[in-house]
Amino acid sequence: MKEPTAQLLAVDYPLLNMFWTMMLCFLWVLWFMLLFRVIGDIFRDDGMNGWGKAGWTIFVILLPYLGVLVYLIARGRGMGERELKRARRQEEAFRSYVRESAGTSNHAEALSRLAELKNHGDITGAEYDQAKAKVLAS
Repeated sequence: MKEPTAQLLAVDYPLLNMFWTMMLCFLWVLWFMLLFRVIGDIFRDDGMNGWGKAGWTIFVILLPYLGVLVYLIARGRGMGERELKRARRQEEAFRSYVRESAGTSNHAEALSRLAELKNHGDITGAEYDQAKAKVLAS
C-alpha cells in the first residue's frame, strides 16, 4: 500500500531546507523592494535631467544587481536627503492645508460673536446683516 505523497514530501524536505527556502524568499522580496526604491528615487529626483534618468533606469533594468549596487554607491547619500526634503515638503503642505482649513472656523466664530451682539441688542438687525455679509464675503 502506498503512503500519501504529503507525508513523503514532509519527510524528504528537512527543516534546514525549509529555512533556506524561506530565507531565499525573504531576500527575493527584499531585493524587489530595494529595486523599486531605487527606481522611485531615480524618477523623483528633480536635479537629474531626462537623459540621466533614462541612463540610470536602463542600467538598473538591464544589469539589476550591478546597477542597484552602483546607484547606491554613487547616489546613496542623496537618496536619504531627497527623501527628507520630500517629507518636509509634504509636512509643510499638510500644515498649510490645516492652517487654511482652520481659517474657515474664524468665520464661524465671527458669525457667532455677531449673533451674540445682536441678541444682546448691541447692534441692530441691519447692522448684523451688513456685518454678516462682510464676514461671508471675506
